[in-house]
Amino acid sequence: MSESSETAFGGRRAIPRNTSNAAENDPPTVELQGLVPRGFNPQDYLNVMNVHLFKERWDSNKVDHHTDKYSNNQLIVRRGQSFYVQIDFNRPYDPRRDFFRVEYVIGRYPQENKGTYIPVPVVSELQSGKWGAKVVMKEDRSVRLSVQSSPDCIVGKFRMYVAVWTPYGVIRTTRNPETDTYILFNPWCEEDAVYLDNEKEREEYVLNDIGVIFYGDFNDIKSRSWSYGQFEEGILDTCLYVMDRANMDLSGRGNPIKVSRVGSAMINAKDDEGVIAGSWDNVYAYGIPPSAWTGSVDILLEYKSSQKPVRYGQCWVFAGVFNTFLRCLGIPARVVTNYFSAHDNDANLQLDIFLEEDGNVNSKLTKDSVWNYHCWNEAWMTRPDLPVGFGGWQVVDSTPQENSDGMYRCGPASVQAIKHGHVCFQFDAPFVFAEVNSDLVYITAKKDGTHVVETLDTTHIGKLIVTKEIGGDGIKDITDTYKFQEGQEEERLALETALMYGAKKARNTEGVLKSRSDVHMNFEVENAVLGRDLKVIITFRNNGSTRYTVAAYLSGNISFYTGVSKAEFKNETFNVTLEPLSFKREEVLIGAGEYMGQLLEQAFLHFFVTARVNETRDVLAKQKSIVLTVPKVIIKVRGAQVVGSDMVVTVEFTNPLKETLRNVWIRLDGPGVTKPLRRMFREIRPNATVQWEELCRPWVSGPRKLIASLTSDSLRHVYGELNLQIQRRPSM
Repeated sequence: MSESSETAFGGRRAIPRNTSNAAENDPPTVELQGLVPRGFNPQDYLNVMNVHLFKERWDSNKVDHHTDKYSNNQLIVRRGQSFYVQIDFNRPYDPRRDFFRVEYVIGRYPQENKGTYIPVPVVSELQSGKWGAKVVMKEDRSVRLSVQSSPDCIVGKFRMYVAVWTPYGVIRTTRNPETDTYILFNPWCEEDAVYLDNEKEREEYVLNDIGVIFYGDFNDIKSRSWSYGQFEEGILDTCLYVMDRANMDLSGRGNPIKVSRVGSAMINAKDDEGVIAGSWDNVYAYGIPPSAWTGSVDILLEYKSSQKPVRYGQCWVFAGVFNTFLRCLGIPARVVTNYFSAHDNDANLQLDIFLEEDGNVNSKLTKDSVWNYHCWNEAWMTRPDLPVGFGGWQVVDSTPQENSDGMYRCGPASVQAIKHGHVCFQFDAPFVFAEVNSDLVYITAKKDGTHVVETLDTTHIGKLIVTKEIGGDGIKDITDTYKFQEGQEEERLALETALMYGAKKARNTEGVLKSRSDVHMNFEVENAVLGRDLKVIITFRNNGSTRYTVAAYLSGNISFYTGVSKAEFKNETFNVTLEPLSFKREEVLIGAGEYMGQLLEQAFLHFFVTARVNETRDVLAKQKSIVLTVPKVIIKVRGAQVVGSDMVVTVEFTNPLKETLRNVWIRLDGPGVTKPLRRMFREIRPNATVQWEELCRPWVSGPRKLIASLTSDSLRHVYGELNLQIQRRPSM
């Protein structure tokens, strides 16, 4: 390749960084060397007349490479696997006197040693793990090649040229956008770092474009479908653009560790003008509430067109869009939900909850928080940078929580390393370990300034870790991939290992677990339906032969799902007398009017109950969040569910509340069935029903899904979905 544009200084060559897949610098069509005779005519030699890439959806290149679902007219192949190219010359090709090669170029400053300029030689046999082109057919003036890429080559959009040798230099084809070729990660190739050996897992974690994200509460798990849409028109180019915006060096884009880490930083906009701006303050005046999104396509396409962060996202939105990014590039990925996820601000593997002497939470001293749930991603890859055994699923999290090497990103952190407490291995393993394995420590802040550890809860954090099951919409429990069972020797050993490997020394809790009385306390919340009264039932049990008196305190708060309280709407104190070997139930009624006016994005109510046994001074503490049951959007279809045929989709919603809903937006999405759509209704009165009809023409067959969301000024997180079975168009 010509390097005429480069300058030399101080004995080193100054080549600008090659950080844009979109930037181009065409190589010369004629590169001659030495003295060229006056009568030299390039037309006297082998000339390329045309190049065929077999890039239609039904061609073997796309079918064999599992790229036939992409709505993209270019050739898309996966690395480490051969594909066909046909070259038409001006005369029959004679291998004894004609010499040519195929060249792939990416970026503006291509270099062979960086993998950004790839000369592909014509060889007699293809070699595993190496670039090569083998002639598999000669017919008249055409030559068909089987081209094989390296299993570790750069992932991106390459420009293709054909170079023919003459005695005086090289004649090269001119730039032709029709021959541009996308090369992706290849989970079907054993030599690729993202190789996954199970076909069902590849279908789920690479090829499935509709997922389920779990949210809600550990005791009341909610689910919503999410349109990843990784094959939709424009999404592949947008994913490459995201890496360009990160100024990621092209030479690193073949490494899934680097790609996933850059993606983790770029999906959030915290410090790099990335894809999504997060907001957790319930104010979304300048954008769209996180709960309104039905999938990733709208978000990614808006980011590419506006070149500005899209407002707004929270953890499940970050995870949904990040999943699209990873699957689109060919990295197996899934969205994971951790119930009771710790945000450990001081990295001591403990969440310190400070109480006043009367049992109320001291919000000034309590800096750690417990998220009711938190969504992140897992990406599948080898980890040659770590000891053997730490490859496989890696945690990558794009929700901006803590800094990692100066940027808001997290991972990839080996799930296997987290389970065993080996938090010394990069990247960000201590933070993820704390999210799933911290202890909850209740501390009384005395008026004299001293702190007394009252009680310890070792089972609250990381209560349940789930992802979508393979081939269905149900829950797959993956808690045991992150941690040993609570109370097992291995679980405590993992915690001790984590502390040994550099986590801060935890607060001394020796002997705290031993209660001095036989009193136990628990509570439940009943009839938690939005807009209705509900009950909190606290149960006290005395298992001993002594009579006890208990002073108890209940606090009810509107809380964000991140565990941060907004406002207290209920507080009540009461005294209980417990006879030997007895139990008592206390009921606290919560009126709908007490909480409705202050609700936040996800309708979470957080209850905190503390009790002090007067005779022993034991402190009992329990906290629970509940998510209120909200109404649903109904989706119906009329007409044949056939590719290319019109069908009518009806979206319907009835307002069950006693108040009028204002500024109501309904969104509809369904990969392969409809582009994302939306409709606004100024208001919906109590008990009124609104309907919205759209004409859709599916273009993808097989199981599909329609997804709808509703959001308004006072009601959010309202969803609906409908499963479809789209038939192929009948052959004539």
